[in-house]
Amino acid sequence: MSVVIVGAGPAGIRAAQTLLAHGVKPCLVDEAPRGGGQIYRRQPENFRRSAQQLYGFEASKAESIHRAVDELATQIDYRPETLVWNAENARLDTLSNGRCGVVDYSRVIVATGATDRILPVPGWTLPGVYSLGAAQIALKYQGCAIGERVAFCGSGPLLYLVAYQYAKAGAKVVAVLDSAPFTAQCRALPALLGQPGTLAKGMYYRSWLTAHGIPVHQGATLERIDGEQRVSAVAWRQRQHQQRLECDAVAFAHALRSETQLADLLSCEFHWSELNRAWLPLRDSAGRSTVEGVYLAGDGAGIMGADAAEMTGERAALALLEDCGHPVDSARSKYLEQKLVAIERFRHGLETAFPFPADWAAQAPDELIICRCEEVSAGEVRTVVDEGHWELNRVKAQCRVGMGRCQGRMCGAAAAEIVAQRSGRALASVGRLRGQAPIKPLPFGVEVES
Repeated sequence: MSVVIVGAGPAGIRAAQTLLAHGVKPCLVDEAPRGGGQIYRRQPENFRRSAQQLYGFEASKAESIHRAVDELATQIDYRPETLVWNAENARLDTLSNGRCGVVDYSRVIVATGATDRILPVPGWTLPGVYSLGAAQIALKYQGCAIGERVAFCGSGPLLYLVAYQYAKAGAKVVAVLDSAPFTAQCRALPALLGQPGTLAKGMYYRSWLTAHGIPVHQGATLERIDGEQRVSAVAWRQRQHQQRLECDAVAFAHALRSETQLADLLSCEFHWSELNRAWLPLRDSAGRSTVEGVYLAGDGAGIMGADAAEMTGERAALALLEDCGHPVDSARSKYLEQKLVAIERFRHGLETAFPFPADWAAQAPDELIICRCEEVSAGEVRTVVDEGHWELNRVKAQCRVGMGRCQGRMCGAAAAEIVAQRSGRALASVGRLRGQAPIKPLPFGVEVES
């Protein structure tokens, strides 16, 4: 039996640990040079910042994950710096060190994680504009800030975490502009109390920023990013008050979106998730997909956070073992599922606390670039919709939105919002961009293994 795990974040690492503990040695494939995922991204080996400095409250969890992957590296087939860019016929196409290769599998656990959900604003293509995740990578992995005066904008728990991490590291955070109103977070409090530790950390980040003189504005709408050669200021609105704030860098995003392209290429069925406001691969409570031998874990199957990712990784591995006839601890499986149900309730609370800005598509000006790879504007998307095309892949074929090097990973969610708003249809009814290989760009001149 050849088992492959794609992704060495919390889900993939715990899945590998579980399989190894039952005598199964998987192949763990990861795009990053060192395991840990985005949340526990490791600094280069020659950097010497402490875990406390890098991860704060999550230092012990990060160290546990890192120890686990270091131990696994000597016992399993661990392949860092290896991109999986296609899947078909029980084979994964990979790229590593400039060479294309193939990994065969009989069963695969997909733990591909998540990326930022971007809702473009005028000026978002200027140098100096980063997603929240990219800003966090710069700080954790490269030990630098994205600018000297940074504005953090958007919504979701990551907004406060990254702003706190920057300020704690000594960077100048000029403001946090949260599109979610304070009243929404008050309404969400009963549901959030189900995970008091997580809630307390979030409240601490918010309070710390305020206590250190960093302005936090709630119900703030980012209207545009100004600048000539690079960012010079952001223009924003709070209720009817227009304001402008000078800065030289911006980090923004509206929560996270699951990386589902590989699950799509593996022919998994998808369903509409109102909670995630996205199409997600269908899975049962154990992590089994609709395709035999394909299992789903972590944020790539639905945004639930790092703790849940570890649990879903372990649970998917137990399901795989059970399907292969290995004896497993049923009580442990049931415990994991019960814990995940509790975290799911907390996730509902987070969506209440940080609601999606439902008026974004209606407010987006025609000249706003939605797809920066192909330079497709909101107006061009609307023109295609007005011509009678409202299914997302038809819109893509007509105006090339989502056809560039990111394959819609950056612009797909925004394009769907524009199409749904313009056509007067529910977001779920306009469809989803189908996964295409290569999932991520491949360089010219790569060598292919014979």
